[in-house]
Amino acid sequence: MARVTIAEQYLTAPAPVRHMPEEGTEPRVAQTLVESEVLLDGDPSKNLATFVTTHMEPEARAVIADNLHRNWIDHAEYPRTAEIANRCVRMLHHLFHGDGEPEAPGTATVGSSEAVMLGALAMKWRWRTAREQAGKPTDRPNLVYGADVHVVWDKFCRYFDVEPRQVDLAPGRYTVGPDDLRPHIDENTIGVVGVVGTTFTGECDDIAGIDAMLAELRGQGLDVPMHVDAASGGFVFPFSDPDFAWDFRLPSVRSINVSGHKFGLVYPGVGWLVFRDEHQLPEELVFYEDYLGERDATFTLNFSGGSAMILAQYYNLIRHGRAGYASMVRAMEANASHWPGSSTSTGRWRSSAASRACRS
Repeated sequence: MARVTIAEQYLTAPAPVRHMPEEGTEPRVAQTLVESEVLLDGDPSKNLATFVTTHMEPEARAVIADNLHRNWIDHAEYPRTAEIANRCVRMLHHLFHGDGEPEAPGTATVGSSEAVMLGALAMKWRWRTAREQAGKPTDRPNLVYGADVHVVWDKFCRYFDVEPRQVDLAPGRYTVGPDDLRPHIDENTIGVVGVVGTTFTGECDDIAGIDAMLAELRGQGLDVPMHVDAASGGFVFPFSDPDFAWDFRLPSVRSINVSGHKFGLVYPGVGWLVFRDEHQLPEELVFYEDYLGERDATFTLNFSGGSAMILAQYYNLIRHGRAGYASMVRAMEANASHWPGSSTSTGRWRSSAASRACRS
């Protein structure tokens, strides 16, 4: 009988693309097929356009590999994993200058997009409750933000029936400030969004100026909260510019989202929603279930989720500490400072000079 190799048997025809094969195959064959399919993908370590972490050290990868099978939502079976997630939230709350020592001032998410959705839902629910208590209509909520936001804010408005009041950017500017946002705010505004580290240039909206404008409105009887989208900047500015006040040091900032898989230095996907205090989360958005062994509270868009990246985030926080993150931010800033000169000299690129744009 003639010997048939893997190449002849499985690599001489296209891979399955539409129908599940009738019969299975050997593990090595399945592995070879999958690996051959991604050979033409880019190399993540050389992807300068990526928004996410592409390298973690071997010990961190071991933590990930050893916990891929652990379901984070099952707090009854994995109580220590749930506790570690809360530890990360508490550490971020402290990093962002939150007051007190709340037990769980936020939640882990699969990324900043889920964190944005949950934070915006909390704003909508608080606005609706206040309107109902005042005997006012609740059928026309709006959200005010600049055109420098991530597309997830447009998604939220469309998915959850909120009017998007997106403010165009002025020519030559890539951020917004209080004078841009103020004309669009009214009693139906559930909140405003400030960006710390935009997707496009890494610049920051005028968070302090927006806070001052919202404080003035509060003095006139209109309480409008601010959510800070720090998906990119939340793991940068606490270490590069500790005196830069963009977080809970400003009274109007009620919630912050940050991506663990960007400058939190974890592989995709993990993100974090952090509240100013536990009162920012309406009880109506918390669900309780008991079919996993005990009565658990859940505040997520999805249910089951992996624990590996949450544990990897905790690994990074205790592995690097503040000094380690500060060192890596300095290294990234040094490389970023080198890039404009070397790239613009070709005549093909123009630098936005955003690296120092957030500093007061």
